[in-house]
Amino acid sequence: MDIFLQQLINGLVLGSIYALVALGYTMVYGILGLINFAHGDIVMVGALVTLTVTQALAGSGLPAPVILLIAACAAIAVCILLGISMERVAYRPLRRAPRLAPLITAIGISMLLQYSAALIWGKQYMPMPELIKTDHYAVAGAQFTGLQAFIFLLACAVMAGLLWFIKTSRIGQAMRATEQNPDVAGLMGIDTNRIISFTFLLGSALGALAGVMVVLYYGLGHYFMGFMLGMKAFTAAVLGGIGNVPGAMLGGMLLGLIESLASGYIGDLTGGVLGSNYRDIFAFLVLILVLVLRPSGLMGQRVSDRA
Repeated sequence: MDIFLQQLINGLVLGSIYALVALGYTMVYGILGLINFAHGDIVMVGALVTLTVTQALAGSGLPAPVILLIAACAAIAVCILLGISMERVAYRPLRRAPRLAPLITAIGISMLLQYSAALIWGKQYMPMPELIKTDHYAVAGAQFTGLQAFIFLLACAVMAGLLWFIKTSRIGQAMRATEQNPDVAGLMGIDTNRIISFTFLLGSALGALAGVMVVLYYGLGHYFMGFMLGMKAFTAAVLGGIGNVPGAMLGGMLLGLIESLASGYIGDLTGGVLGSNYRDIFAFLVLILVLVLRPSGLMGQRVSDRA
């Protein structure tokens, strides 16, 4: 039972990070019908900016929470600029193009961001300074840290706030109208270009926040870290129903739990052969099963393509 609780805790923390990244995929897809494969690299940039700022301020004498807040704000600002620039320069001119064109463009932007990051930060792993010493807590034989609890609670608060914003605010209503039909939304007086740019802004900010959580949780950053994280977040978005915001949250949490529980239990059964070193296998097995058995996802709806 204690092993189950430990893997459950680990899966919830991991799933909350996946869910934040998956929200960026699902919001852009819901409005544009575009799978933004460069979103994982936005998370990578946010993580590396966080590491750069924390390393620069580690010996400044500022309190650790202040340093982390400054680093998070810097990461969010840089990622927002990147996200808006991507939309304006790369995606907006291709809005009426066949769907394959923006998809290939997204892959190209992903590669551009990866190797630009390698030029700026280098190809070595960047360590996170030890700013916060977290306490350990025990529950029924399982252990968790204050940092894990903070990441989980912050992710839940951000996701709940986002859901409230989309459901109740005027911009959220405009986003839902643009998702339903951009042309009709434009005829009703909604500036669809502004709404789409805001969607990229919001998704990039969430990606930056996820990058902050990743470096806090793992303590390392790398120029290629966004690829696998982005693919897993895409799997979470597909699992929940891509284009569905609550579905992305559910899919992220479920994927984190599946990955953690499967790697823990199957690792024990196979003597470590299929343990944590092969945990990525389970994420992509989930993706294959969802695409075969329920392509619309758990909370997605089967809809026809837009005319």
